[in-house]
Amino acid sequence: MSHYYDREPTSISNERFISFEIYDKKITLITDNGVFSKNKVDEGSLYFLRTIIPLDLGNKILDLGCGYGTIGLTIATFKLKASIDLADINTRALALCERNAQNLNVKDRVNIICSDVYSNIKDQYESIVVNPPIRAGKIVTYAMYEGAKQRLIDGGCLYVVIRKAQGADSASEYIKELFGNVEMLDRHKGYHVYRAMKTQN
Repeated sequence: MSHYYDREPTSISNERFISFEIYDKKITLITDNGVFSKNKVDEGSLYFLRTIIPLDLGNKILDLGCGYGTIGLTIATFKLKASIDLADINTRALALCERNAQNLNVKDRVNIICSDVYSNIKDQYESIVVNPPIRAGKIVTYAMYEGAKQRLIDGGCLYVVIRKAQGADSASEYIKELFGNVEMLDRHKGYHVYRAMKTQN
């Protein structure tokens, strides 16, 4: 059985368009079988975007586990001076991400990377945003938090959205151990949005 966190999904392709509105902008994306939240943008991503778009995320941002581009590409449509790297292991999702970037006219400001967590991530960032692939398991999701500290500049922040029912409390405690701080920015319908800042040692 194919999963959205597999490198090469084996499910038969069946592309479709989905749309959503955020802060008076309509975003339309192409999705397909074998990717996360193929039929509609998941509620966690929408809530995450509503929380972080008004914030100063800096001009160098990483969307880790980007899927077909919901979070990173939406940020790109609002943050016109930002350069955004979008990374995922799923090659089908990344191909969709490329097309979605083109359709949203942000292709010149995004870089799409095939990467198993941080394996192909070389740059330093002001912000790393993560909607973790919970079904991939803790080894994968906790590696996303662990590696963030090394790839953030001093003063840079990790932003994470997690459902309480899927381990938000324990994940936030782990992130606090890693960074020495964690802040809940907001919560809504069981979704928690956290921010952790990399401070100078």
